[in-house]
Amino acid sequence: MKTHKLKILPKYMSAQLSGVKTFEIRKNDRNYQVGDRLLLREWDGEKYTGRETMVFITYITDYKQKNGYVVLATNAFWPLDV
Repeated sequence: MKTHKLKILPKYMSAQLSGVKTFEIRKNDRNYQVGDRLLLREWDGEKYTGRETMVFITYITDYKQKNGYVVLATNAFWPLDV
């Protein structure tokens, strides 16, 4: 199991934290695997805001995605400094 540190924009971070957004669409350049963790770190376009959360990957598909991209189904693991 790996932990991947990823930037996430504020509107997507808020949706992840509220539980409305339970997926990430990402370029598969990190060999994502079910069970891996994503440390989502809020990025406002210039700097990290300090908000972060950890989720884990529960399912992966590339159905109808651009070449090299995947949909990562996520489940909240725990909030860090929300």
